[in-house]
Amino acid sequence: MTSNANPAPLLDGDLERLSASLPAGTTIHLWLKAAQGKAAAEMTVSVAGIEVGLLTVDNAEEYQLRTLHLENGGQTAFRYDPTTTVVSVVYAFSESDVLEKGILVLYAGEANAPPTVPGSYHFRPPFGWMNDPNGFGRFGDRVHLFYQHYPHSLRWNTMHWGHAVSDDYVRWRHLPVFLFPSADLSARADGQGGVFSGSAIPLPGKEPGIRVFFTEQVKDRQPEEQIQLTAVSRDQIAAGPAEVILPERPAGLDLTLDFRDPYVVKGPDGRWKMLVGSRDRAGGVILLYETADPEAASGWTFVGILHREDRFGMTAAECPCLVPVDGPADDPATRWALIFGLLTSRDPATGRRNITVATVGRFDGRSFVKEFEQELDFGTDAYAFQAFVDQSGGPVGIAWLANWTEISKKTDFPTAMTLPRRVVLKDGALLTPPVDTVESLRQQLIDDERLLSGDIVELGNGAAEIVIDLTAPGAAFDLEFDHPVADLGLRLDQEGLSILYDVPDGKWLPRYIASGARPSTLRIFLDRGSIEVFADNGRWTGTKRLPGFEGVRSARLTAPQGNVAAASIWQLGL
Repeated sequence: MTSNANPAPLLDGDLERLSASLPAGTTIHLWLKAAQGKAAAEMTVSVAGIEVGLLTVDNAEEYQLRTLHLENGGQTAFRYDPTTTVVSVVYAFSESDVLEKGILVLYAGEANAPPTVPGSYHFRPPFGWMNDPNGFGRFGDRVHLFYQHYPHSLRWNTMHWGHAVSDDYVRWRHLPVFLFPSADLSARADGQGGVFSGSAIPLPGKEPGIRVFFTEQVKDRQPEEQIQLTAVSRDQIAAGPAEVILPERPAGLDLTLDFRDPYVVKGPDGRWKMLVGSRDRAGGVILLYETADPEAASGWTFVGILHREDRFGMTAAECPCLVPVDGPADDPATRWALIFGLLTSRDPATGRRNITVATVGRFDGRSFVKEFEQELDFGTDAYAFQAFVDQSGGPVGIAWLANWTEISKKTDFPTAMTLPRRVVLKDGALLTPPVDTVESLRQQLIDDERLLSGDIVELGNGAAEIVIDLTAPGAAFDLEFDHPVADLGLRLDQEGLSILYDVPDGKWLPRYIASGARPSTLRIFLDRGSIEVFADNGRWTGTKRLPGFEGVRSARLTAPQGNVAAASIWQLGL
């Protein structure tokens, strides 16, 4: 099954009718709500003309999930009266092979349908809203990506966890929604909370099960709005019942209600460690917990404050991540990268908001000693970065390709994830180059002469990779792009490396600059809605979300004579 089908509803008298040929053993997830609250929502499902289910919902405030299992296969019809029933999502899958084939999306409404982006290669959800990556890791033979998700519109609301798997980090199969908010929170579309961000670890034993950790938020709940829970999936498809593991914040630290985003990792002493983002009256703090339980299911105790950060007017430390970067976790000589977001921060020199910091140092399981730190991304639209150590190739991370500065809860916002990135410690710097498999996206060479000659080069559908080799570190150039909405470019000069970005709305925009950067090589990935820049193998990385879903139409390179040794452009695609 693929996840690309989205057939338009067919009119059947005064009933809407969806139809698809489905095999025996198919499971169907569908969300309904009552149109006006006076009459219940109803949907009948029939296979080969025989009715096999009548699904009803009384709620008119929010869509409710209904599940149906088909014992027999055949042409399957879904009928409902649009005057009484509203449909959000219908998808089908077989539990026996969904990890290999994914779900088949039969319907998504106008309010939550994904954008039409032919040729796009970034991960996007099959419907609805997406933000932070969660539980990113390899379980069994596949890489799993969970993410913050609201299925029923393109705006943030009550949080769920979406789910996808990949064999190569770049081609993804969508799976059923993995985690659901509580029944109380699911009853209304009022954004009062839900299943917030977290992480995942493998279950011990031969079977590739998954334990997830997440924050449950309930706004105005007393005494704690945010608490930490865990749940287990034995089949890697659906989570079982959740249990509370941290019901309250640690006492005596004068913490605000911010208490979220549990990230769990095996420490150098063999114990499971949990990082939780929080805030006190001075700024952001990262809390450290540990447990001796090999399954990490219980026994969590508070160790102390692992790290404190109060720069740039930030409030809470969000989405903390801790990963060994130059050796095994149990080697005392190994350095670790502590990565987290500075919520509401603003760099006074550039105006950039919500900066992500990477701090590198030693971690002994109970304390972290900083050696150096740097920004993770000078474009700042790689937020909520989460990494894990893939035993087949070292640390790998991914981020939400957006930033809360440009997001409004009142505005539709189809979104994406960044390209997955390796995390490498080299020569006193943390590098985040794209994973090697992105080279498999190269479909054909568009040009390796005209850009170098200063010509305008057309970029087809806008999904492209530009590779530039300079004759000396920091050799100046300007790369100008023709984008239908934004003024966009890339510049290297004596100040550093800059993504030039402006939109004609009269607002003052930040400067997206890696000050002092002097790279020799650059890879620039363009897609519908984004630009990602990797200079010197990710020594300087910059990510910027672009408005709309029209691609960059052309590129033109200008540089002093002899500054650029080579320039090429590849058309990309899945």
